[in-house]
Amino acid sequence: MVQANKGNLETNKGSAALTPIGIGLVGLGRAGWGMHRKELQGKEAQFRIEAAFDTLEDRRRMAEEAGIRTHDSLESLVHDPAIELVDIATRSSDHYAHGLLALNAGKDVLMEKPFAQTYEQARLLYEAAAKNGRRIFVRHNRRFDPDFLHVREIIGSGLLGEVYLIRLNRHNYQRRSDWQTIKAFGGGQLLNWGPHIVDHGLCLLQSPVASIWSDLKQVAAAGDAEDHLKIIMKGENGRVVDIEISGGIAIPSPTYQVYGTKGSLTATGREIRLRYLDPGVPLGELEADPGTPGAAFGSTGTYDSGEKLFWIDRTLPVNPEKTYDIWEELYLAIRGGKPFLIRAEEALEVVRVIEEVKAGTRFE
Repeated sequence: MVQANKGNLETNKGSAALTPIGIGLVGLGRAGWGMHRKELQGKEAQFRIEAAFDTLEDRRRMAEEAGIRTHDSLESLVHDPAIELVDIATRSSDHYAHGLLALNAGKDVLMEKPFAQTYEQARLLYEAAAKNGRRIFVRHNRRFDPDFLHVREIIGSGLLGEVYLIRLNRHNYQRRSDWQTIKAFGGGQLLNWGPHIVDHGLCLLQSPVASIWSDLKQVAAAGDAEDHLKIIMKGENGRVVDIEISGGIAIPSPTYQVYGTKGSLTATGREIRLRYLDPGVPLGELEADPGTPGAAFGSTGTYDSGEKLFWIDRTLPVNPEKTYDIWEELYLAIRGGKPFLIRAEEALEVVRVIEEVKAGTRFE
């Protein structure tokens, strides 16, 4: 894991670089309490949860029993002078209102995905951050998944040739019935797993989006939101990214499937399988023959050229050359002046694509 360079930070920023960032944690549920708080354990020199807020009294009491101050309103928390960064981990439908309140109070914001329910809301939050001289960081933490990083490195190496098709799958079978199945609260896979995998898709597309096709379905979950979605994005460079996120598939496909002109890969769990043409053996010139196939074709039993291809088959453990920790990167951005690796403009584009998917799909 790449660690923050504390020495460089101290050189660049002086003793202030060692001051922990005071966090106000908003939302003490599965994400805020179960993920953010746990991930911050052991990072007390960089971050300190100064206070927390949740609309549920029993959750505030839980935080107090853990030694964390609480506020009985969000308005009170965002004006707490000990808080520098408001970490918003509330329901998707609350992100816009809660983020705007914090930015207008002069605080930086870390926003759990999705950035907002709509592109208009996300754009207004982006503008509010600029107007107030603050920053908004969107928690697309899956950008730093080791398998994504490793697959991205292999694509960038050119080993597979010119990549023309990438499939990104997140499959399971789940009869879900919580608020994430209800549209009014921002439920559905499009705003749940969607922001992460659309972000992956945009990174791997390596091009502005030229066209989008989509289909949303409700298969196994309760509520009125989609639990199965298909998105096909084509870049201006001709590359296609095919995204499938489903809570209705009992036999999952590989998480990553990448197809190039000189090879392919699949990745599932902690393993990557590769098959590619030996780069040490040059390919001969190939010309199309307009004539009727003759004996040379018959001898191979196919209609290929008869050229011998030298394939290399490998199975690798997921082990990217470089890894990242989102909290380390956040600290470097706030205290060290380093650009945050997930730019707000990229997070805005994710919401724009999601909105285009909604607009192009009829789902009731």
